Amino acid sequence: MDRILFLVSGAPVRLLDALLVVAGAGLVLLATVAVALIRASRAHAAVTATAADRQREIDDKMAELNRASAELAGRMQTVAEVLGSRQSDLARLVSERLDAVGHRVGQGIEQAARNQGENLGKLNERLAVIDAAQTRLTGLAQEVVGLKDILSNKQARGAYGQGRMEAIVRDGLPPSAYDFQATLSSRVRPDCVVRLPGDERLLAIDAKFPLEGFTAFREAQSDEDRARASQRVKTDILKHVKDIADKYLIPGETQDLAILFVPSEAVYADLSEHFDEVVQKAHRARVLIVSPSLLMMAIQVMQAIVRDARVREQAHIIQDEVRKLVDDVRRLRDRVGKLDTHFRQAQEDVTAITTSADKIGKRSDRIDQLDFSDPAATLPAPRDLLGGTSRAAAE
Repeated sequence: MDRILFLVSGAPVRLLDALLVVAGAGLVLLATVAVALIRASRAHAAVTATAADRQREIDDKMAELNRASAELAGRMQTVAEVLGSRQSDLARLVSERLDAVGHRVGQGIEQAARNQGENLGKLNERLAVIDAAQTRLTGLAQEVVGLKDILSNKQARGAYGQGRMEAIVRDGLPPSAYDFQATLSSRVRPDCVVRLPGDERLLAIDAKFPLEGFTAFREAQSDEDRARASQRVKTDILKHVKDIADKYLIPGETQDLAILFVPSEAVYADLSEHFDEVVQKAHRARVLIVSPSLLMMAIQVMQAIVRDARVREQAHIIQDEVRKLVDDVRRLRDRVGKLDTHFRQAQEDVTAITTSADKIGKRSDRIDQLDFSDPAATLPAPRDLLGGTSRAAAE
């Protein structure tokens, strides 16, 4: 009832207003008819023509009213059709929008699922790397624990130092230049002895190092404990240096210098940093304290000495081979000279053959140019054709 049917002079006309207008028009018409009937009853005879005119007017108005009603019904139907089409368009638009939103939501969910899958794959790879690292850390922890057990046991620690020292010596020197656990004339057995070329004296290497004092020095909590551990380190090392000097420095049998091998770079660094006076006293006692890297450098120097000695020993063989090589070069030079002579002779013979072939070709051309149909034509003498027997023979 509140629907707007049309606009009149800018004012909206609703269905209720139209019905009220129609109802009002009907009431007005009925009132007019009633008045006309009353007047007609009062003066029927006098106003017959007027009544007929009024009746015609009433018919015209009724026709106009019916026409207005039909027009109003048509407009109402048009408005209903327009509203129906608009509702259909609105429903179609809403459906298309919903489909588009659903498609976008589906794509977003698919992309999110794909990204989540990729992220999970990367996460699994990182977890695998972390697991591998954890496994390596576990193995490293076990190795550290094993190394700690080895260093805590004096015999195991000695075997560990002995193994590192033997590996360094084996990698740098030939088997004939060293011996492990060799017995000296004093019945002592150093961990390793090295033979240097040109000197019958042996170089002794000891791989046993007192580590208990260093452990206590590192684990000291107070200054008093640290001083006591420091004193223990000095005492143990100097005692071990004295034992090496007494056992392995034998005049005429061993070198004037012995080597004390420290199997740890960290221990050697602490020793050089905090106990420099101990290192100096060991040097004065002719005992050289070395770390694995220093022992490797010393072994490389010994290797160079051994190599030079072998080169000097094999110098006469090298000289003989050089002399033989010089003789071979001299013979090669003579043979190359002979081959060059043969090449020159062959080149001269080829040049002479080429010259003869050119002359023969020229004479063949002159023979081809003779006209045998002319009786007066005479062949040149054989001597002229061939250029003379003596020259042909020479050619």
